[in-house]
Amino acid sequence: MEVTLKHKHNPKYRGRIAPTPSGYLHVGHVRTFRVAWQRARDAGGRLVFRNDDLDTDRCRPEFARAAIEDLRSLGLDWDEGPDLGGTFGPYNQSERHEHYLAAWQKLRDTGNIYPCNCSRSEIKAFNQKSIDGEEFLFPPQLRPNETELRMPEEPGYVNWRFRTPVSQEISFNDRNLGRQNFKVGEDFSDFLIWRKNGYPSYELATVIDEINMSITEIVRGLDLLKSSARQTLVFSALEVTPPEFYHCEIMMDENGRKLSKSDRTLPRLSLPV
Repeated sequence: MEVTLKHKHNPKYRGRIAPTPSGYLHVGHVRTFRVAWQRARDAGGRLVFRNDDLDTDRCRPEFARAAIEDLRSLGLDWDEGPDLGGTFGPYNQSERHEHYLAAWQKLRDTGNIYPCNCSRSEIKAFNQKSIDGEEFLFPPQLRPNETELRMPEEPGYVNWRFRTPVSQEISFNDRNLGRQNFKVGEDFSDFLIWRKNGYPSYELATVIDEINMSITEIVRGLDLLKSSARQTLVFSALEVTPPEFYHCEIMMDENGRKLSKSDRTLPRLSLPV
C-alpha cells in the first residue's frame, strides 16, 4: 500500500491534475489524482485542473464533464480549471495552440528539433530497441544532414523530432522513488515533438503547460517515468528548470496489466477508492 507523506507547508506550491478525456476515469486515475490533491492541500498551495484534450480524434466533451463530476463526487476540489477559470487559463489544451506553436518556433530556432518524414517501418528496419523493449529507438543514421537542412517557417504536415544529445545520461530526483537515471540511445532516442496532423506531441504540450501555469510539482503515474526524462530535455532546451516530480505506483487488473480507458469493459468510476 502506498503511503503519501505530508510535506513542508509551501503556499507557493502549484500542483495539477490533468486527465485526458478519451474515456471515463477509473480507480487508477483517481488514486494518482488523490495523491496530487493531498500534496497540494498539505502544502497549503494551489491545485490546477487541466483538461488535456489535445487529441481531438479521441477526446470527447462528455468525458471531460464526467471527469469533473466524478472527482468532485469523491471529495476532490481544485482552485483553477476550465470550470472555475483562473489567471493561467485557458485550461483546455485544445485552446492553447498558440503557446505550443511559440515553443515550437523557439526549439526550431535553437536547432533542437528537425523535420522528419521517416516512417515507422523505416525506423523498425534498424531493429534497435530500448533497454526495456517497449519501443524502437530512432537511429541517428536517419537524422537529416544539418548543413543541408532547411527549416520552414511553419511546422507543416510533417513530424518533428527532438534532437537528443547522444549517449547523455539524464538524472533527476523523484520525491517518491528517489534518484532516477536514464541514458539517451538506450532508454529512448529522438522523440516526436510535433505531429504531422498539426498538433504538438504530449511531451511538448505538457512541458509548455507546466511552464505557463507555473507548476512546481508534477504528480503522475510510474508508467510515465521515461516521459519525465524526455521532458527534462525539453525544459532544458527552453532554458527552464523543471518542476519537481512525484511518481505514484499504478494499479493493475487481475491479469497484471495496467488499467486503461481503452478497455471498454471497465465501468464508469462510481465508488471511492
